[in-house]
Amino acid sequence: MATIAVAFAVLSNGGDSAALGYVFAAGVIPQILLMIGGGVLADRIGRRPVMLGADLLRFAAQAVLAAALLAGHVPVWVFVVLQAAEGTGEAFFTPALTALTPQMAPPGQVSDANALIGLATYTARIGGPALAGILVAAVGPGPVIAVDAASFGASVLSLALLRMPPARPVTTSPLRDLADGWAAFRSRRWLLLTTVQYTLFNLFTWAPYLLLGPILARDYLGGARAWGIIVTALAIGSVGASLALVGRRPRRPLVVSVLGSFGYPLPCLLLALHAPLAPVAVAALAAGAGSAVAGTFWTTTLQQDVPPELQARATAFSMTGAFALGGSAYAVIGPVAAVLGAQPLLAFAAVYGLASPAILLALPAIRRGPRAPVDPAGMTKGDGPGPVPLA
Repeated sequence: MATIAVAFAVLSNGGDSAALGYVFAAGVIPQILLMIGGGVLADRIGRRPVMLGADLLRFAAQAVLAAALLAGHVPVWVFVVLQAAEGTGEAFFTPALTALTPQMAPPGQVSDANALIGLATYTARIGGPALAGILVAAVGPGPVIAVDAASFGASVLSLALLRMPPARPVTTSPLRDLADGWAAFRSRRWLLLTTVQYTLFNLFTWAPYLLLGPILARDYLGGARAWGIIVTALAIGSVGASLALVGRRPRRPLVVSVLGSFGYPLPCLLLALHAPLAPVAVAALAAGAGSAVAGTFWTTTLQQDVPPELQARATAFSMTGAFALGGSAYAVIGPVAAVLGAQPLLAFAAVYGLASPAILLALPAIRRGPRAPVDPAGMTKGDGPGPVPLA
């Protein structure tokens, strides 16, 4: 709900595409700067405490933004500051969650756990965007962002009730932990290659889609409600694929992940062609299914291939790289679109989004990348018994 509410809050407070780009960039740049530190901290003091602190910060940021919107006009700088705080929480939460999952999942079922996390996430997003579109049109974005703040409060309560074993004693310095995490990341060629792919993907495909999609929805599809339908369709595709993935343990999860990423650019293509709402929503449905496949099996590959005590750091290095150029793109895409128009940028986004996974699949390090462990009976398992890597 909040993504739509923030976008239309900026536009309704007098912001243009450039202002919207600055606000989106403010949410991403802290992730680039702080996520590696978040990964180190999660591996040092434990994943649950880091996630608790992150969601307390996000609760406060969204609550303040909701109150400001309900009080009246909000200048762009307020959006920038509070979205930066929200992005800071995301920087610490994400690597901790990736490393926490294998601690909680039953042996052999990490890929199922990843699929179910995706299922829960996207189920929550099915009704959210459509409801956000209706609420923004009816009562404005303030109440929608207030609900988002309350959801972070619910997360804090849930994490407070979670009981985990104490973190291992820390015997190394933070700099040594940082160096060990970098070594785990750079020693895995497949992880380097997929990180580069998602770095350029976020720059050329996903950032233009997220920024220009709401603007085209306003200009020719009818506004917030149409964009809510598109985002909901993407979530429905993700939910359906996540359900289908439970119990599926491909022998080559990395290859399956790359194949799933072919779905991402389809809504860019349809928006670039000024297609009606229904075809754009169908393309978003396919993109959602592809994103569930790509995300589930990329995460599973990392959890299988990286030792448990290094997973938060390896995740942080990869995600920092994946976001490195996408964040700056938000600040550039708006002004460029004002000169060239949104359609040419989204057309290029679609072309790149289709070409990049094809190039990746041609590389031996991907085709011959990590495989799922096999038990003595020859059955492919969702994870290994011990140590064996986007966006």
